[in-house]
Amino acid sequence: MIQKLKILPPTLRDKKRYVAFEVTSHGSLGRDDLISMILDASLYLYGACGAGKFDLWVVKLWQCKTDINSPKGINEYRMKGILRCRREEIDSVMAIIPTITNFRGKPVVFHTLGISGTIKSAIKNFIKL
Repeated sequence: MIQKLKILPPTLRDKKRYVAFEVTSHGSLGRDDLISMILDASLYLYGACGAGKFDLWVVKLWQCKTDINSPKGINEYRMKGILRCRREEIDSVMAIIPTITNFRGKPVVFHTLGISGTIKSAIKNFIKL
């Protein structure tokens, strides 16, 4: 007889929040680059114990149109994405985002689009694909 592990009922699970964001950079970024930027910033600001409480996860990413006609002639790459975290730690996670200003010597701009309780409403209200 095979025994299955029981999953937690919804009343005992951690509540999640989804942060919709936009990233603008001068170089092309991948999913791994974005994850390392967020992880490094959270470790720098809160340390390993603090960052472990956030339960951060990059849920989805979308490549947006590249702005070729920028004023200085530099190509700007844009990405939109959704970041998942625990509901109790949303203020701490929101404090991490403005601290990310460069990656590998190139400037990076993070912009928070909004906070949502579900992925579906985050895509509908903030990502607007």
